[in-house]
Amino acid sequence: MFSRKPIIRVEPPIPLIGCIAFGLIDRGTNVIQVRPISTCPLSCIFCSTDAGPDSKVRQVEYIVPLDYLVEEFKKIVKFKGEWGIEAHIDTVGDPLTYPNLVELVHQLKSIKGVEVVSMQTHGFLLTEKILDRLSAAGLSRINLSIDALNSELAKKLAGTTMYDVNRIIELAKYTVESTNIELLIAPVWILGLNDNEIPKIVEFACKIKAGGRWPPLGIQKYEIHKHGRKVKGIKSFSWKEFYSRLRLMEKDYKVKLILSHQDFKIHKRPLLPKPYKKFDKVKLKIVGLGWLKKEKIALTREKGRVITLINAEDIPIGSTVKARIVADKHNIYLAEVLT
Repeated sequence: MFSRKPIIRVEPPIPLIGCIAFGLIDRGTNVIQVRPISTCPLSCIFCSTDAGPDSKVRQVEYIVPLDYLVEEFKKIVKFKGEWGIEAHIDTVGDPLTYPNLVELVHQLKSIKGVEVVSMQTHGFLLTEKILDRLSAAGLSRINLSIDALNSELAKKLAGTTMYDVNRIIELAKYTVESTNIELLIAPVWILGLNDNEIPKIVEFACKIKAGGRWPPLGIQKYEIHKHGRKVKGIKSFSWKEFYSRLRLMEKDYKVKLILSHQDFKIHKRPLLPKPYKKFDKVKLKIVGLGWLKKEKIALTREKGRVITLINAEDIPIGSTVKARIVADKHNIYLAEVLT
């Protein structure tokens, strides 16, 4: 069971741009984030988006029909220029819960201008058969999150005793040895919890010859997010210390660990127009429940962007309100009701 929350199907007239939990995100580069679903089978204790069955802040999950997602993705590619595009399927959960994932990869890779289709996952639902199908569909790279090689610690970090890191290790090897998919191993470093595991993961990635066109590792720093899970007794260390430790490991293992946009050929491209900006006053029609508790999703009259209305638990679906935009970064909109 991937979710204990209702799953909402996102269809027109709800746009796929504007909400961080579903759809498409453009951050002004050649990479377009693709979020077809929000569910996750794990409840990782450090999850920045509080994903999985144990979520305490989410009130619903979302799924986007394949045809609608691909149709809207094509429009963004045409706007940005039909060359050098990467479609990155990352989600606020795990893409492997999307029932049409293989077909999504195939259709994205078939679009003119799309050169790379990549995916972020913890791999819990992976099998050799799924890897074969994703490889045949044209998946370029898997960013596989392995946060510990120690079995018991891996279960603790994943938030479930069902997580078997030894199985994930075998699938990582299979990816490198038996598919056309490149592997990047992407652990989250939680200072004071999996410190001893990070060097082991680096050794493992080097041993199985992960990487190729891209680096073999993408080590992430545990960050405390407002709506994410917080690991008890653990504080996030500074970026300065994080990079200092990575530099030491780079010397020890002779592998690149401090990554840049150039390593992934990420470059600036036109940002989709922003029809609204912070402090704008807008008239909104409430069309559904928001991702997090106390939120609703809403549309303006133009219906070009979906807007998340915060502190809206008492506002009924179908009603119309006046609101002020309070966040607009990368066309992801939050608004609050004007009183």
